[in-house]
Amino acid sequence: MRHTLKEWILVTRPWSFPASVTPVIVSLSFAFYQSKNNIAIDINWLNAALAFLGALIFHAAGNLISDYYDFINKVDRKESYGSNRMVIDGIFEAKTVLKYGLALLILGSAIGFYLYFRSGIYLLLIGLVGVLGTLFYYKGKYNALGDFVIFIVFGLMVGVGAYYAITSTIGCEIWLVSVPLGLLITAILHANNSRDIMHDKAIGIKTPAIIFGIRGSKIEYALLLIFSYIVVIVLIFLKILPYANFSVLLTLPLAIKHIVQMNKLAENSHEVIFGLDAKTAQLVLLFAVVWSISNFIF
Repeated sequence: MRHTLKEWILVTRPWSFPASVTPVIVSLSFAFYQSKNNIAIDINWLNAALAFLGALIFHAAGNLISDYYDFINKVDRKESYGSNRMVIDGIFEAKTVLKYGLALLILGSAIGFYLYFRSGIYLLLIGLVGVLGTLFYYKGKYNALGDFVIFIVFGLMVGVGAYYAITSTIGCEIWLVSVPLGLLITAILHANNSRDIMHDKAIGIKTPAIIFGIRGSKIEYALLLIFSYIVVIVLIFLKILPYANFSVLLTLPLAIKHIVQMNKLAENSHEVIFGLDAKTAQLVLLFAVVWSISNFIF
């Protein structure tokens, strides 16, 4: 079956890519801020570009591999709200999606190995966590560990790994700086799982949204978004981040709008939050762009 370039791109779910590339951008901007303020940081711009590309490729691979297992395990079905219609509707065969994902995983790993030789051993360890998370994320997703895996892999490993690749250094500050985006990125998955509570229950998998129920899911989503801003503010007062990072509060009205939409979720009316996962991804992108600009300019 022949496919267009557009189809090859769309099957990777590119709307979700802010979850992988924004931690790289924020890490680069944080390193740049440190270098401007007489901290002994040397920025490797080639490594930054490769880290950006590698994170994107790993994310695409993870989406494809996850979609394959969701399809064969009947997590994604025709009646599912958030399933990848390109597999279910027969545009792509499931095995083609798996092979595509594995090919991208190999390509991303090759970039990771190159960066390892250009930076150091820590990147190899971080990359190994990324590979394992990509291959076996679906197992965690089916056993209520999806949120945790996403926070660790996308929230911490991508941000910290990118910083290490860019600067060849690592410290407690970058781990803390990686937390706000990690919380926001986790909210993308949680919005998805909250929408799919009824479908996921029907096939017997567990997600935090199922365990917490509708009321608990609303609270978790709100806390993930609110604490993203609180952590940034705390890091500013700890003088780890500059005062210019208060600029992220410009995106707070959008976060509140999303929380209001989530609060409309009710039994048998999960369609009211259809698209909230994509909207949350847009919030992640806007949050990261505003944050990074304040680091680069001020």
